[in-house]
Amino acid sequence: MFSNKAFWWVALFVNMGLGAWWHTCRIKELCGTVARVTVTAPDNPATALAPGLDLADGERLRLSAPGNFSFARSGADLDLDAVRVQADSLAAYLQAYPDRKLTVTGLYASLEENKTTFDNLGLARAAALKGYLVQTGAPEASISTEAKQVDDLTFLNDSLRGGLGFGFTGTTLNTAELAKPVAETEEGLAKAEAYKDVFTTMELYFPVGKTTFIETPANQRFLQEAKKYLAANRDKKLSLTGHTDSEGDDANNLRLSKQRASAVKAQFQRQGIPASQLSTDGQGETQPKADNATPAGRRANRRVSIVVQ
Repeated sequence: MFSNKAFWWVALFVNMGLGAWWHTCRIKELCGTVARVTVTAPDNPATALAPGLDLADGERLRLSAPGNFSFARSGADLDLDAVRVQADSLAAYLQAYPDRKLTVTGLYASLEENKTTFDNLGLARAAALKGYLVQTGAPEASISTEAKQVDDLTFLNDSLRGGLGFGFTGTTLNTAELAKPVAETEEGLAKAEAYKDVFTTMELYFPVGKTTFIETPANQRFLQEAKKYLAANRDKKLSLTGHTDSEGDDANNLRLSKQRASAVKAQFQRQGIPASQLSTDGQGETQPKADNATPAGRRANRRVSIVVQ
């Protein structure tokens, strides 16, 4: 009889103990909390990455890619394999426009371990990109770095995709630059075209009566950078749009503009760009860039515009 009562007393105390533990630890969560950064492991990781790179400086620069910069958790070594072409284009842009100032903001979570000599991982990550851009040709004075703590960063397989923010400041082109006279020859027009990046339109010009465009160091660099970008991004295309002056009838000008774009496509194919990644169009006289009332203006309007889209 006594042992039977003892059993029930023990069972009662065990039940009370379990109830108290459940109420305190599971319901009120007072048994010691562990903060953590979200780590996801989806069935198809390729579809769950952070948004791709989308970096812009107004209407002057637009860099985008399905991939992004990445860092290991608690790491500051920059992985830019997915966006190397865009990073190189950003460096070239800063080199071409020293009046533009870029601020790179490195993101980090408080629970990451900082093993660097910087005050935090955010500064270390921003400095990693700055170092690459400067090494690639960007002026060091054009880039500043900041850090921002973001404790809801999402890691995928211990990798942070993105991890950087960007902002531009500075002045626009001055009126003297905008008022430069139109070059007097096709060769002068071609040489006046500067390379910025493959996402900024470049104009190609042709000798009189020729269908082979005038090659310059700038447009050859554009071609090489476009080839690298298109090889890494098979869903992207290099757009070739032909234009004419206003001389002659509309239908003939439209036909001529398409022919010139097709001629450039053939040249680019011979230099290694697949036909499937080249799109052609003709706008005839509908999109002039200079005044058709002057010989120089008409000369400037006879061109093919190229840009990666």
